[in-house]
Amino acid sequence: MSDYGHDLEFGVFIPPAARSADQVVAMSALAEEAGYDLVTFTDHPYAPSLLDTWTLLSFVAARTDRVRLAANVGNLPLRPPAVLARAVASLDILSHGRAELGIGAGNAWDAIEAMGGRRLDPGDSVEALEEGIHVIRALWDVGERDGARFEGTHYRLAGARRGPAPVPVPVHDISIWVGAFKPRMQRLVGRLADGWLPTVAGLKPGDLSAGNAVIDAAATQAGREPHAIRRLLNLGAVEGPARETAAELAGLALEDGIATFIVSVDDPGAMADFASEVAPAFERRSRRRGCGGWVFRRRRWQRPRSAPARRRTRRHPVRPRRSGWG
Repeated sequence: MSDYGHDLEFGVFIPPAARSADQVVAMSALAEEAGYDLVTFTDHPYAPSLLDTWTLLSFVAARTDRVRLAANVGNLPLRPPAVLARAVASLDILSHGRAELGIGAGNAWDAIEAMGGRRLDPGDSVEALEEGIHVIRALWDVGERDGARFEGTHYRLAGARRGPAPVPVPVHDISIWVGAFKPRMQRLVGRLADGWLPTVAGLKPGDLSAGNAVIDAAATQAGREPHAIRRLLNLGAVEGPARETAAELAGLALEDGIATFIVSVDDPGAMADFASEVAPAFERRSRRRGCGGWVFRRRRWQRPRSAPARRRTRRHPVRPRRSGWG
């Protein structure tokens, strides 16, 4: 059992399709009404069919009051870290402490290069991500009076003025969540990040427990506490009976330490069903099984009145199957 002692949370991943922009915004507001904690969008600046993620996050922040917002995950090769630091801090200020930063090393290098980005090999992309995180944190550190300086292979700061300051702790401390699958990236998570954000579709049986072990060891070696790192999971589309889905998610929480579950949704009915049926069933089941240090937030899960009915399916809720995980 892996118990890292974090609040249990649920979020949504909404495809930011430009052709249905109004629906994307409406579903974000619906997620807040239904009781979700987090709304996320993919960040593919090279895809003309998608809305720009940071513009969308700002617009959704203005249409919501409580739900937290993040890219899932930010495309560092096309988002210079110094500019990204200012953007995230600005969003945090404007949303009164609701911004988080999901970030990745990048992929789709042909498309990145076509947009003027630099093509990096896997090793260089991880190195660039590590440097980028240092740059971002340096610019957020407004407690230091001198200009921010950093000299890396990929990024540098030459006395840049720090700020703007995100909403101060304890009101909010922006978390950096890294999308990572392989050991080198997982070690980076252990050294520097506030959260690990993999996706079910990219995992094989045993990958979660193996990844946790790598992250925990790297955190300990860096002088950090492993429980300081939140474990998040992109579930993809979740369809199936509420009881089966709840059982599977409870296993992921209790055995693999997952504290934030993010479900992909492209219609309001599916999002409302998960919120009104699966999430409450999961919390009841987890309490019955005993949760150690897990903290359940007080919330009102509900099916929004504006959400349409959804046709029921009997597909297995989360793939690959829970059997063999851990």
